Amino acid sequence: MPTRTARTAWNGTLEEGSGQVELSSSKVGTYDVSFPKRAADDAGGTTSPEELIAAAHSACYAMQFSALIAQAGGTPQSLEVSADVSLGPDSANGGFKLTGIKLTVRGEVDGLDEAGFRKAAEDAKAGCPVSKALTGVDITLDAALVS
Repeated sequence: MPTRTARTAWNGTLEEGSGQVELSSSKVGTYDVSFPKRAADDAGGTTSPEELIAAAHSACYAMQFSALIAQAGGTPQSLEVSADVSLGPDSANGGFKLTGIKLTVRGEVDGLDEAGFRKAAEDAKAGCPVSKALTGVDITLDAALVS
């Protein structure tokens, strides 16, 4: 299996500095990052590690879920997956930590009932490689079959 690479160039202090994250393997773009915007409600046109984790998690989960739906005898017509990744203070160790991830999925699936859909959804949450990498974070799931 391949290894994927991203790189960040950072200048300055945490509070006053900024950087650029480059998605090196895919070459799809370079994105601005800064801690003040990372910690603000409005990202102001910059990304953050949390947003990049959310993108990775939602994509990975969608792939895993589609595979498990097929294994269960269903056919995924469409899956809409979002991941909300929260950052907060780390009272135990100082600094910050990821405080939670909420996965939300709505799916149109042929050949599975609600129970089969929910089982595949939960199994995908447990089996997704990004979920496995983030085992230290509380991950919740809101899954619903849409007709």
